[in-house]
Amino acid sequence: MADLMTNISIMRKSRSAAVPVETVLPADELHFDLIELLFFAYRDFVSDPDEVLAKLGFGRAHHRVLHFVNRNPGMKVAELLDVLKITKQSLGRVLKQLIDEGYILQKEGANDRRQRLLYVTAAGAALAVKLAGLQTARIARVLAELGPDAREAARRFLAGMIDAEDREHVLRLISRSDSLANGSRARNGAP
Repeated sequence: MADLMTNISIMRKSRSAAVPVETVLPADELHFDLIELLFFAYRDFVSDPDEVLAKLGFGRAHHRVLHFVNRNPGMKVAELLDVLKITKQSLGRVLKQLIDEGYILQKEGANDRRQRLLYVTAAGAALAVKLAGLQTARIARVLAELGPDAREAARRFLAGMIDAEDREHVLRLISRSDSLANGSRARNGAP
């Protein structure tokens, strides 16, 4: 078994080039500890929101849709599909439920009536903030334990985990969302 693990060859296509990339790693060089820590961290990171969502008959897909629509008011359905990397059919089912339950509004675009723009309702915003608050509390606890540079180190690590060809797009999306949120707080008189 060890010989088999040592000789594992992982073939994958590089998204930035059309040539296959081959990676051969001996079993003792695989980062099983970090892989498993990521699995368990994600499990616990989503557990608190999962409990809240389950009571509403929602799941993680609902959470992701709600999160990104809340952070990007007026987001086009096509943009959301690109962010979530899910099928139109999967999104349609989740979106319909969130609209029917009164958490998201869908409006036609002002210049192009074929566009479907998404907005959270007051209930949707409240739920999105509640879920983000649960996750922020977990993150804040860990960052406080790790010290003053922990947030920036965590940001660099997580950004580095994103495929290189998508990283700048993701960072721009986050920056734009932060700008929208900051502008909204300023308009509402919050610091």
